[in-house]
Amino acid sequence: MKSFYPENRLADSSLGERVMADLRMRIISKDVQEGAILSENKLSQEYNMSRSPIRDALKLLEKEGLVEQQRMGAKVIGLTEQDIDEIYDIRIIIESFVFKKLLKFETVSLNRQLNKILEMMKIAVKYEDADEFSFRDVEFHEKIITSIQHRHIEILWANLRPIMECLILLSMRHRMEENKADFKRVIHNHEWLIKAIENKDQRLVDEAFYKNFNDVHKQSDDLWSNPIFLKRASMYHE
Repeated sequence: MKSFYPENRLADSSLGERVMADLRMRIISKDVQEGAILSENKLSQEYNMSRSPIRDALKLLEKEGLVEQQRMGAKVIGLTEQDIDEIYDIRIIIESFVFKKLLKFETVSLNRQLNKILEMMKIAVKYEDADEFSFRDVEFHEKIITSIQHRHIEILWANLRPIMECLILLSMRHRMEENKADFKRVIHNHEWLIKAIENKDQRLVDEAFYKNFNDVHKQSDDLWSNPIFLKRASMYHE
């Protein structure tokens, strides 16, 4: 069967992790519709593996709120547009807290690492690799989040990351297909974030932060309500 999540990112993953990553993308992209019942037996046939890793994957997806275990199988809950808005709200809360903390930190090493990641993001755009850009984008923001070494913020981020990663993958695939020129704006916003961290200017930090997140969310709004766009985005990496 076709894979919805980039397989090259799952080389060292367990069978359960592979199924979970793929099912998560299928649910968020609405390839598997809200209300559908996921049977362990059927999924084990589709993925050509035993029921044990399937069961493990469904348990973890239930913790993420994407499915609900029932007697006949796991019922798909999925994500509504409000859910997506709320996920972005949590991300903004996390990163705004981190950015304020960074004003008091020495960030020479962080800025060096962020500039390196940004160069790889530019290369991904050059070669029209939306998936690579997405993973580098996640890496960029994770590097910022973990730089303040706040354990409980990292726990929040770890819980948010799997779904956020899927949203970014779908959003960037859509952007690459429908409006590749918009990546210049995305790159510029990340350059602005680095500059804000480097200068440790609260006004500049606020401006860079809200410009980045408001723009990114706004540019992908049409994706979540359009099943045709979602279908294309779910398969783009192939």
